[in-house]
Amino acid sequence: MQLIRDPKQFDTIVTNNIFGDILSDEASMITGSIPMLPSASLGESGPGLFEPIHGSAPDIAGQDKANPLATILSAAMLLKYGLGEEKAAKRIEDAVVDALNKGFRTGDIYSPGNKLGGCKEMGEEVLKSVDSKVPATV
Repeated sequence: MQLIRDPKQFDTIVTNNIFGDILSDEASMITGSIPMLPSASLGESGPGLFEPIHGSAPDIAGQDKANPLATILSAAMLLKYGLGEEKAAKRIEDAVVDALNKGFRTGDIYSPGNKLGGCKEMGEEVLKSVDSKVPATV
């Protein structure tokens, strides 16, 4: 319940896998879209498992409709928490924020006034921001 009432109090939530699945679905409602959220399953050793909280979405496979941001942010989490590469992770996170600040959206998060694109275009916009090293403004 605290996750819904005051989500900003949490940076990391430690839980078992099954409860983590429930909490991640709850947290997706805060962002408004499951395709926006990365997740990590970490143990005491090893880099961990990093993945989007959403499934494989076979119903939209090959249609350029998927939102790639959770997958991109999962890679950032791998860099940060699995490999200790915080600067590289921050560049990716900032690039995602920059693409969103520029108004780029996939269909699941689109609203009038934004720029509608598919999975490929959103990925390319994030990549441009990583390459340009543009700082995020949130």
